Amino acid sequence: MPKLPEDFKEKYTRLLGKSRAQQFFNSINDSPKSAFRVNSLKENHCLSCDPKKEVSGIPQAYYGKISGQDPAWVSGAVYSQEPTAMFPALFVEARPGQKVLDLCAAPGGKSTAISEQLKGEGLLVANEISHARAKVLRENLERWGTTNSLIVSEKPEKLAQCFPHYFDKILVDAPCSGEGMFRKNPQAIKYWSQNYVMLCQKRQKEILNAAVKMLKPEGELVYSTCTYSPEENEQIVSWLTQKFNLTIMSLNVKTHAIAHGHPEWADNNPDLIKTVRFWPTAELGEGQFAAKLKLSPNVVVQAKISPNQKKKKKIRPQKEALTKSEIQLIAEVLDKFSLPAAIKNWRLNSRVRNNHVFIPALSDSANLHLQILANGVELGVLKKNRFEPGHQLAMVLAEQKQNRVVELSRESYLKYLHGETLKTQANETGFVLVSYKNFILGFGKISNHIIKNYYPKGLRV
Repeated sequence: MPKLPEDFKEKYTRLLGKSRAQQFFNSINDSPKSAFRVNSLKENHCLSCDPKKEVSGIPQAYYGKISGQDPAWVSGAVYSQEPTAMFPALFVEARPGQKVLDLCAAPGGKSTAISEQLKGEGLLVANEISHARAKVLRENLERWGTTNSLIVSEKPEKLAQCFPHYFDKILVDAPCSGEGMFRKNPQAIKYWSQNYVMLCQKRQKEILNAAVKMLKPEGELVYSTCTYSPEENEQIVSWLTQKFNLTIMSLNVKTHAIAHGHPEWADNNPDLIKTVRFWPTAELGEGQFAAKLKLSPNVVVQAKISPNQKKKKKIRPQKEALTKSEIQLIAEVLDKFSLPAAIKNWRLNSRVRNNHVFIPALSDSANLHLQILANGVELGVLKKNRFEPGHQLAMVLAEQKQNRVVELSRESYLKYLHGETLKTQANETGFVLVSYKNFILGFGKISNHIIKNYYPKGLRV
């Protein structure tokens, strides 16, 4: 059993009582749970899942491990995610057409789930302050086939200046002391101390202070952590109700493997009972806490605009509309495929910037002066009188049944992931989609029965 800090054991023995605390400590010695979600945006008829392994309360989620080289993962048909970590995004309950912010989004599990809820309509802003982790976030949203996301890497305070009173829903899966990850990552135990818990609480308040400024009146905030500590959970929710007049909402939970919040661990607000905590003793998954709050229709939290922000000039729009000749080059490729609704009107909606052709999720994004990693769908790149389709386009095309698809053998599949050129008996020429076990992996270009590999270099193994 991992050696738990004595301060940790004393704290939870005091909070839970000796018997329940010992059960809790013993559960940290159990094996962590692994699971995956099935992508409802894509054609997944070839994916077979055991109904007996369903994760209670989460649609299309199953216990089990998926390898990073499994074609289901490579194609974006599934996303590996810890079971209880699936619930915060479920609690967002976004509707098509709404504007949603995932403020601490990497590696992307919650953003991919929200994108399914939006069904390509509205806007998902997915933010990750760490640029390295934001790149992983982009890869995962691209693989998932998301078409309406703006992926940024900024401090919450900067976003609050750009998006005041803007979002219908905000998810803050906050950085925390990580107590809920002790059995999945025993190294996290080494960093635990009560001082660290309080340091996390301070940072959580800073993040939430910015988040609330971005909520519309009557907008909803989902707050979650992967820790058990009242200081980072009930006490944070209590602080939100007192400082911003937010109202705690009931959560739509379709599983019995939860415990409700403890008002006595904060300010005795009876509505704290509406918050939920997942304990490992329930055997659903790892530790997690979640709460949902609503901003009053009469409350407007002002964001301070920095002097530098005020001085920034509007960027003059470059030539972004496609020319007739560019449209013709792109059509020579796209017209051979069945286009999902999100990109069907590409002729009208596409923009070109530095030869990259994309359909923006948010127009005029340049004037936000943000570090933007991706905006909408990148269709591909214009190069010397030709158009090369991009990997994100392949992932979006996988949402519909396609005819120009070359199925690979196991040997050719591994070569494709390595970036190698392949031989084929297919009679097609030009760009095709490449698949293995009917999972679409990306593009290839056929000439004389040779497939030139268009799998992105950054994803090759």
